[in-house]
Amino acid sequence: TSVNFTEGSFVKKGQTLYKIDPQPFEAALSQAQANLSTARTRLDKTNNDVARYKPLAAEKAVSQQELDNALSAQEAARFQVTAYDALVEKAKLDMAYTTINSPVDGLIGTTQKKVGSLVGRGENTLLNTISQINPILFRCAIAEAEYLRLARTGADKDKSLEKKFGVELILADGTTFNHKGRLDAIERAVDASTGTLTGQFSFPNPERILRPGQYGKARFVTDVKEGALLVPQLAVQEIQGLYSVMVVKPDATVEQRMVKPGERVGNVWIIDSGLKSGEKVIVEGIQKVKPGVQVSAKVEKVKEIASPAESAP
Repeated sequence: TSVNFTEGSFVKKGQTLYKIDPQPFEAALSQAQANLSTARTRLDKTNNDVARYKPLAAEKAVSQQELDNALSAQEAARFQVTAYDALVEKAKLDMAYTTINSPVDGLIGTTQKKVGSLVGRGENTLLNTISQINPILFRCAIAEAEYLRLARTGADKDKSLEKKFGVELILADGTTFNHKGRLDAIERAVDASTGTLTGQFSFPNPERILRPGQYGKARFVTDVKEGALLVPQLAVQEIQGLYSVMVVKPDATVEQRMVKPGERVGNVWIIDSGLKSGEKVIVEGIQKVKPGVQVSAKVEKVKEIASPAESAP
């Protein structure tokens, strides 16, 4: 009979959304209440009959059969009151369903049924969909191999890093959402068709920028290396699985140094071993030099990467 909200707006928990014609349910409630009153009256009569017959039966003024009949009638009347009382409660429940209130705070969509539509007669009827958006849940998947790597690092470590750095959300336009989230849940099983494991993250969304169905990427810190040595990727050469850099020694001669690289972060490479802090490596012109030659090197300004909390995978 009425639609009491603006489509596509934010609704509060308990807010009235729809009104359904209550007249058939009001009639059913009135009928159930009348039947209950009749049953209670009948129970009162049977109670009086039993109270009157018991002393008479004790004095043999009435037969035991008459007392038994009165007791049976009393018991039947009591059960009938219970049955009609349940029907009244059901009729009240049906009446309550004629007012549809929002079960949560959230964003409501466009109504599926207009005023005058027949709803709920013999089948479930979808009226609308409300999405909770503050906080909003973000679901994404990681590859099985990546999951195994993270699982081996230990859950306690992951939780401490998440608590310190939070989880970032990269939106479809490349910007970073201005609120950090947290891991909410992890799917029970790996999806056999894609070989991925889905995680669920919760993000505060007070400005209501995020909406259901949006696309994004979750980014969170999985490891922290204190005092890591970083060199530009251009400085690292790979030949048959061996990695090396050209080091400029204090006497301006070149030395080829074998190194053990770690992970790549942005435009730089973590060097686990083979180099010391403060040593100079050749970034440009590597093809023009050979080990042992003397060079006239100049400092090249390498673009700095962001902090691990902002850019690390």
